Amino acid sequence: MNAPVSAIDVTTTEWTCFDVTIEDKVAHIRLKRPEALNTMVRAFWNELPQIVRDINDNARARCIVISSTGKHFCAGMDLAVFQGGGSTSAPASQDKHVNAEAMRYHVRLLQDSFSCLDQARIPVIAAIQGGCIGGAVDMTSACDIRYCTADAFFVIQEINIGMTADVGTFPRLCKLIPEGWVRELAYTGRRLPAQKAREIGLVNEVFDTHEQLLEHALGTAREIASKAPLAVTGSKVMINYARDHSIADALDYIAVWQTGMFSGPHMAEAFKAKAEKREADFPDLAPLRKEM
Repeated sequence: MNAPVSAIDVTTTEWTCFDVTIEDKVAHIRLKRPEALNTMVRAFWNELPQIVRDINDNARARCIVISSTGKHFCAGMDLAVFQGGGSTSAPASQDKHVNAEAMRYHVRLLQDSFSCLDQARIPVIAAIQGGCIGGAVDMTSACDIRYCTADAFFVIQEINIGMTADVGTFPRLCKLIPEGWVRELAYTGRRLPAQKAREIGLVNEVFDTHEQLLEHALGTAREIASKAPLAVTGSKVMINYARDHSIADALDYIAVWQTGMFSGPHMAEAFKAKAEKREADFPDLAPLRKEM
């Protein structure tokens, strides 16, 4: 068995922007700065990938739910992060081209803060209430499943402050909703209300209250956690691969995957548990080895 990749306990660490709990093999990451509309301060960009990668790499849970507190899910990047120009604080140089290269690198770091959700071996569910604005659209579009409350709305806020969204909105939204809607939202900065978001496929369900939203999101996460983890991660890998490749390539890749990771014992346990009317007992994913 591989040793855990770090000694951090994400559930007891005091995070600036998040509370983290793990129960029933479900990790619940909750934004906890409602008084500041859960804006994405500098600590946010460091903490989120650290939390997600620890849960993922150490196989601490089988599904992640990201939710929030207060009236709004998240009002996007905190204005202080913009100090120094653009969406980064890359080191200044006398040469604008050198600065541009550093800027590109720094934007990639910000993108990685959300790409970790897409790259995680386990599914990630977003439970959204109120405003999901700017960077919050980038974050939730990197999740596997999105649910929201009836008062929720989505805004590509960057156009309203004179910039182009750069942390993941366009590459991911264009895979999730019709391109015409991406263009309208991107060019106008209009609000996309919850019901319309459901109609065009951005969210799966809309709930009247925050309590109902969380109950459903956590219930779905527990249902996912009851399935064979290897089959779940295989499904996520295949869905992501199919999204990014041709049908022919995706068919070949699933064939290759199955030659190495098809599990007869896991299938046998699923059938046996069903016959015996009990919960199946599947092994967790193995922790990842990060060093020799």
